[in-house]
Amino acid sequence: MNTVTDRLRNFLQFVAVKLIDNPSQAQLKVAELGPKRLRFKLVMAQEDVAMLIGRNGFTASAIRSVLNAAAEKEGVKVNLQIHSHEEEAEFLAREG
Repeated sequence: MNTVTDRLRNFLQFVAVKLIDNPSQAQLKVAELGPKRLRFKLVMAQEDVAMLIGRNGFTASAIRSVLNAAAEKEGVKVNLQIHSHEEEAEFLAREG
C-alpha cells in the first residue's frame, strides 16, 4: 500500500503547489484509516483554501475525482479534506 500512498501523495502535492500562492505554508497529512482506506488532509493558508476549492467547489471536486479514480484502480478508497491552518487548529483543540 506504500507505493499507492506515495503515488497519490505525489499527485496531490504536484496539483496543490501549482494551484496555490503559498506552497511553503501547505502541509499534506496522510492517515491509514484501515486496510485499503486512506485520508489525505491538505492544510494551508486560508486564501489558498478558497483557491484550491474553487468556485462552487469545482476545483476540489475535480481533484477528488482524479484522486478517487487513481485509488480505485488499486482497490483503495480515499478521502480528501482541505482545511486552513486555523480550521485544523480548532479541530485539534476539540479532539484532544
